[in-house]
Parts: sequence; structure tokens; C-alpha cells
Amino acid sequence: MTDKMKVTATEAALELISELKGRFGEHLLFHQSGGCCDGSAPMCFQKGDYIVGDSDVLVGEIGGVPFYMNADQYERWVHTDLVIDAISGIGGMFSLENGSGKRFLTRSDVCIR
Repeated sequence: MTDKMKVTATEAALELISELKGRFGEHLLFHQSGGCCDGSAPMCFQKGDYIVGDSDVLVGEIGGVPFYMNADQYERWVHTDLVIDAISGIGGMFSLENGSGKRFLTRSDVCIR
């Protein structure tokens, strides 16, 4: 039995990641925090524009892009598997998809392991 959460992505999210790689290069990362507003959505950054800290946990990769989460949030969500989707809308203010007409969205399934 493992407590480790999994992160996967829908086809729509993978397509948006591919578009962002075409625009911004291969060196991207995702961060999911537990904050309000923009912080409640997964945000995509160029590596170097977001500094991963000691309080961040590498959850996995989607589309070849590392996906991090704040350790406090990880502890609350440890029994949750995440599915990252892309839907129509406005992305987070600092997230790379902002202005594309699409945004990333976290869907989740609580798992009993």
C-alpha cells in the first residue's frame, strides 16, 4: 500500500502543454499550491521563473513536464490522484497559458489505498 498520489493529464491538457512548449521551449514546470484565486489552479512556468523550494514536492510529470505541489497541500491531498485538464477560460495571471483562451484545471479522485 502506498500513500503517493499520482498525477496524469487529459488529451486536452497534453495538447496545451505541447503548444506551450512550442512557444516557450521545453524547460517548463507546473506548480499546484493550496492557495486561493490563481493558487488553486495548476500553474505552468518556465523553469527559472518559478523557484522550486524545500517545501515543494515533486508529484510526477505530465507531458514530460515536472509537476510540483507545496508540501502542506501534498499532505492534505496525499490520498488523492490528480487529473490535469485544459478547458476554455482564462489562465492564472502568471501561468504561461494565460491569453491562450484555455486554462489548466485540476480534477481529483480520492483514493483509498
